[in-house]
Amino acid sequence: MKGLQGSLFVVVFVLLLAKFALFRFFVFRDLSLDRLGADALAILVILSLWELISPRKWKGSAYFVLNTLFSLILFAATLYNVQFGSIPTYTTLLSLNQIPQVAGSIGMLIKPMHFLFFADVILMTIWWFYQRMQGKRRMYTKQLSRISIVAVGAICVILSGLTIAKDGTIENETVRADELGFLNYQIAAAIHAKAENKAIAAGNLEETIKKVNDLKSSYPYQSAEKDSDAKPEGYGAMKGKNVIVVQLESFQRFPIGQSVEGQEVTPVLNELVKDSLYFTNVFQQIGQGNTSDAEFISNTSIYPLGTIAMSTGYSDRVLPSLPRLLQNEGYTAETFHVNTVSFWDRIKMYPALHFDQYFDKPYYNNDNFNEMGASDEELFSVGVEKLAELKAQNKPFYAQFVTASSHSPFKVKPEFVKWDTPASIEGTALGEYLTSLNYTDYALGTLIDGLKEQGLWDETVLVVYGDHFGLQNQSTSPEEVEAALGIPYHEQVSRFNIPLIIHVPGIEGQEIETVGGQMDILPTVSNLLGISLEDTKFTAFGQDLLNVDQNVIGMRYYLPTGSFFNNDIMFIPGTGFEDGTAISLETLTPVEDFEKYKSDYDYIMQLMKLSDEYVKLLPKRGL
Repeated sequence: MKGLQGSLFVVVFVLLLAKFALFRFFVFRDLSLDRLGADALAILVILSLWELISPRKWKGSAYFVLNTLFSLILFAATLYNVQFGSIPTYTTLLSLNQIPQVAGSIGMLIKPMHFLFFADVILMTIWWFYQRMQGKRRMYTKQLSRISIVAVGAICVILSGLTIAKDGTIENETVRADELGFLNYQIAAAIHAKAENKAIAAGNLEETIKKVNDLKSSYPYQSAEKDSDAKPEGYGAMKGKNVIVVQLESFQRFPIGQSVEGQEVTPVLNELVKDSLYFTNVFQQIGQGNTSDAEFISNTSIYPLGTIAMSTGYSDRVLPSLPRLLQNEGYTAETFHVNTVSFWDRIKMYPALHFDQYFDKPYYNNDNFNEMGASDEELFSVGVEKLAELKAQNKPFYAQFVTASSHSPFKVKPEFVKWDTPASIEGTALGEYLTSLNYTDYALGTLIDGLKEQGLWDETVLVVYGDHFGLQNQSTSPEEVEAALGIPYHEQVSRFNIPLIIHVPGIEGQEIETVGGQMDILPTVSNLLGISLEDTKFTAFGQDLLNVDQNVIGMRYYLPTGSFFNNDIMFIPGTGFEDGTAISLETLTPVEDFEKYKSDYDYIMQLMKLSDEYVKLLPKRGL
């Protein structure tokens, strides 16, 4: 192939291969030649096609565009991995319209070294302008013949196909992307999704529900048999009461009960947990939709798929939900969020969940707390006013509040700060995070005060939980947290541990250590309201945390598919179960012998697959 070394084809191939090597270094810390070879094959396929379709006259510009495009893709994929701990697929493109709303959060992730993806693009641009100023024409060496290009492309397509065929049974997305290469991983993901959807489309919803019930009945959630005629613990304890669910933005559990230099981080929550059901081992289970996925899970007890925000992908379904359950009991269901309802497609999700009304940005006086809009104080002020109107009409209600003041990048304006920022953490990422949580905690206190003033407090069950973590491992080390608060902190277990607090008027406070997730909120609340999921034929993938003494929950975003938490450990698979890793929830140290938890791994993998099957088979609603 004479003239190969001097061709644009080869130059761009070398540049792209270098960028994929850089991506591997950032994401996998792996530059092994066999893994990089998979990327090389995929690059050659694309370049061969590009060479064939690009007009000779615009060949240089076409290659420049292609090189720049891959620089942008790999740059974005690297930042995505930093934020979410997973490898983006083509479905992530469906969420690009949300970027302007979270630009501040993304900016925190960028490091100078990430711009290495654009080094050659900048140099090439400068050279192009220089050539234009000199009035010189670019001279290119002889291009590869079209026959040679076709041959190279065909060979690489075959070899890439063989590489993709190795995908097999690896469930861990990060390991799969490492072995296949970034581009082959995208193709494998599309092939897998198509095959899965085809199989599910041939299924039957009632048969899937039966498989779910059979599987759940096989797991020993209760270690001892209970009288079948006995009512579950707490059943109907808050029957007929109003229900308020507050989803706290980016709120981890570790600050609750802690002080820095004598100042409590969360004084309101510290008081609330004293006379509430306080679940200390609850973990986030969100997918690509993050905050909106948390809303979806808590209202449906269905696993998010992880490949697409559920508000975007499944708001066209009739979703069995907590609003529907309560509306059957005569409740009005309303939801409150200070941002525009189009953000993360909530304008589609709220009708799918069957909320009677939503209150978004136009309903609030925007005090410009942050880029999301109005403050949590304003959120709760408007909320209490609307709920007082329902009380005046003698309507029981279910109200959901989604806070936003503790959203990253955790910049609280001086006029909103509610504590004297401790000198030891001032100016640090940890200090800014705790300051934002302290404000949200204060705002929650205004909600409680407002409910008391309106005579609603004793007639309302208050559920408070975190949607997902806030601290980034890149900005705050476990050692920093431990030094500031004097508590142990694990970069994964503590990071994913969120609070769940249920205040029930008349019930004594209790700390409950059974492991749980956002999936378990709906079954637990339904039990307290005296609504039997079995009698209503409601399919929930979570458990009533008041009536299980051992539990297992799955997680497949921020951690790979196959990860789970049970009462003892957090488990993360490798290529499978055998080469996975486990961390003790009690000691936060590695567990070497985890073979006895293989049944939990198998169970949760089956349960999540059935959840996917279930939500995809739900009937579509009229839009």
